[in-house]
Amino acid sequence: MRRVFRTYVAARAVLGLLLALVPWVVALPSVRSPLPLILVCLGYAVQSITLWLLPRLRDGDWQVVTRLRRRQWLATIGFDVVVFAALHLFDPAANLNFGALLVLPVLMSGVLTTRLASMGTAAVVAVVLLIGVLRSAPGPADSGVMFAQAGLAGIGVFMIALLAGEFSGRLVREEMAARGSLEIARQQAQLNRLVIDEMVEGVLVVDHRARVRAANPAARALLAPRGMTDPAPFPLHSNDAWSTLQAAVERAFEDGAWPDSAREVRLMFDDGRSRTLQVRARFTGRRTQDADGLPPEQFCVVFLDDLRNVQLRQRQEKLAAMGRVSAGIAHEIRNPLAAIAQANALLLEDVLSNEQQQLTRMVADNVDRLKRIVDDVMEAAPGAPAETRILDATAAVQAACTDWARTVQLKLGTDSRLRIDLPDAPLGVSFDPDHLRRVLVNLLDNAGRYASNSPGAIHVKLLERDDTTALLAVASDGAAIAADVERHLFEPFFSTRSRGTGLGLYICRELCVRHGANIEFSPLGGDERHHNEFRVTMQRALLAPETTSPA
Repeated sequence: MRRVFRTYVAARAVLGLLLALVPWVVALPSVRSPLPLILVCLGYAVQSITLWLLPRLRDGDWQVVTRLRRRQWLATIGFDVVVFAALHLFDPAANLNFGALLVLPVLMSGVLTTRLASMGTAAVVAVVLLIGVLRSAPGPADSGVMFAQAGLAGIGVFMIALLAGEFSGRLVREEMAARGSLEIARQQAQLNRLVIDEMVEGVLVVDHRARVRAANPAARALLAPRGMTDPAPFPLHSNDAWSTLQAAVERAFEDGAWPDSAREVRLMFDDGRSRTLQVRARFTGRRTQDADGLPPEQFCVVFLDDLRNVQLRQRQEKLAAMGRVSAGIAHEIRNPLAAIAQANALLLEDVLSNEQQQLTRMVADNVDRLKRIVDDVMEAAPGAPAETRILDATAAVQAACTDWARTVQLKLGTDSRLRIDLPDAPLGVSFDPDHLRRVLVNLLDNAGRYASNSPGAIHVKLLERDDTTALLAVASDGAAIAADVERHLFEPFFSTRSRGTGLGLYICRELCVRHGANIEFSPLGGDERHHNEFRVTMQRALLAPETTSPA
């Protein structure tokens, strides 16, 4: 409605200029200009043009969206009623019908004011029309007809005010509804943009000319060998590495459809690097060029994902499912395994022959082995609770190494296979004591299995990495782990030994993840004596003053 009001003010300025010329046009036949008419017309012209040129007086403050303030009503509609009434009553029988101008303030009153104000304006105009009849009626014979005409004109004025108010009210409601819908659409667009920008999957909006109109950060990173490409828009043919992707998109536009399954597209960059993408595309509406006789789609949405990430997610889902199934099976095995162990123990209480004793020992050994496998599977089961505590890593590592050396009957000292380097002061970390012992023992078992018998073949060191992390490293001088084996080190049920379960390193990684730590394998090349090293990065924590050993 503000635009309507501004248009009304501009129209008044144009009308003011025209009225400024009226006295001179009226005066041409009589050579003499009526002074009152000149003054009224010039006054209206000055007021209307001044109001149009001064925005402060023109706009002001709106009381509500659809209503004028009192001073705005007086400066426009009220002033128009007074001026046009004066012009009409100045000479009602004149050749120029100034009474027709009274329709303008009535119409604007219906649009810009309340219904009561618009009806009041229409009533004033109807009275002015009746007064004009009284002044111009030549005699009683003609006054009846002229009063009838004035009455009909008054009724028309009231109808104009009512219709204008009704139409303006409907217009206001539609405008407010449109503004609400526009605001909702704007918020939805911002939400969609935020979601697309945060998506891990790359998203491209491509037109039929293979020109990218929009691209989220993930897509820009996938299309570049390092870093990101320039923001959209950009054509796919601007980079030779994207030629395969361009060909796939152009083919989709020609066919008018994309298969439900994803396509694999390989990008070859100038620096020799390559990246295989899994590409999916969807059209927003029509699929074929002949559908309903309409032209083909102008845009399609292309979804990009690194094939390595896709395979990794699939592998993780399979591993998670395998872990849940294995945990359930292991739980069911525990009861019959306990029964076998108990029955075997009862047999050992009787007097047995040497062959029978050998068989019972074989049963006991395999029962213990099955128990360890079950414990490993249950330990690696997803969803196991993690009770992180603050402990002294120096004392915990020292105790675990000492117990392990005693278990494998390894003497400690300068000539021992096991070399331990620990900080002189206590080092606080966030970890569960039993889980840290389990991780370290698994790493020591692997190192002891492949390391030589020379002094210092197994090297354990603990040090402060920085202010927030501590590093526990276990290195051995065994043969370097092959690259094809290194890729699967932390996968469950992968083992290079025939009797191995393949759960040791997987359990180490799961335990580290539960406590905010990280474990990784680092091959040490060059002249290093120790070729293989496993590193555990733990979160440091402040020890309590009385803490001297692990709980």
